[in-house]
Amino acid sequence: MDLRTALKQGETLLTEAGVTVPRLTAEVLLCHALGKEKVYLYAHPEEELSQLTWIHYGRYLHERMEGKPTQYITRHQEFFGREFYVTNAVLIPRPETEHLVETALRLMPKAGCAIDLGCGSGAIGITYHLETGSPTHLSDLSRPALEIARYNAAHLGAEVSLHQADFASSLRTQSVDLILCNPPYVPAGDESVLQREIRDHEPALALYGGDSGVEPYRVVVEQALWLLRPGGWVVFELGYQGLQEVRRMLNTPAWEAQEVVHDLAGWPRVLAARRSG
Repeated sequence: MDLRTALKQGETLLTEAGVTVPRLTAEVLLCHALGKEKVYLYAHPEEELSQLTWIHYGRYLHERMEGKPTQYITRHQEFFGREFYVTNAVLIPRPETEHLVETALRLMPKAGCAIDLGCGSGAIGITYHLETGSPTHLSDLSRPALEIARYNAAHLGAEVSLHQADFASSLRTQSVDLILCNPPYVPAGDESVLQREIRDHEPALALYGGDSGVEPYRVVVEQALWLLRPGGWVVFELGYQGLQEVRRMLNTPAWEAQEVVHDLAGWPRVLAARRSG
């Protein structure tokens, strides 16, 4: 079978399975099986697949048809122009989360010290560190997630400190100037409405934020009272129903400013607050 035929067959199978963007997905999976870039498919459409490549490609197609996200098959996801290694031990970094990093870079283009709470793959904290050179800590309760973050830091040349902790609890780090946090924010009762790719494959620890979806924000806001220096910022990614409740948590004398950033779809995606000085 040549590459042209393999690509067409993969697209057909994925379409019949109801996979979104089947052509692009087939291209990504075939490139992964080949170990080649996308341009190779169209430069050599007549090339015959080896038996081993066909076996790998068939397995990847089957996994995707069963709901496994493409990023967990290829073990890669781009974020802020960099390639991050991901497995089902961590959430897949979303393009929308880049708004969190962009907001932090605008508010604090260089921090004395920053921390990414609930870091997962490390995409947020590593990116901020690489963009600014600021000393940066990463924490996560999950040991497997921290190992993924450690790998990404080493692979991308980021000199960050990693800590196993429930957000900032038990941390023995100094106070910081910037807190970055994309906490679990899916209400527990919303499990049934999630896409199967998310519900069945991404880690529950990083998805569900208690019955209301805002409990983790309350924990971080409380921890920020001792962790964040006066004048420093906490920058959250928001769930689709979290804005008003999280704003109420921050509506105290301990916080002197709030800023909301909307994503390209118009949803409030990021909430930043400055610690009173």
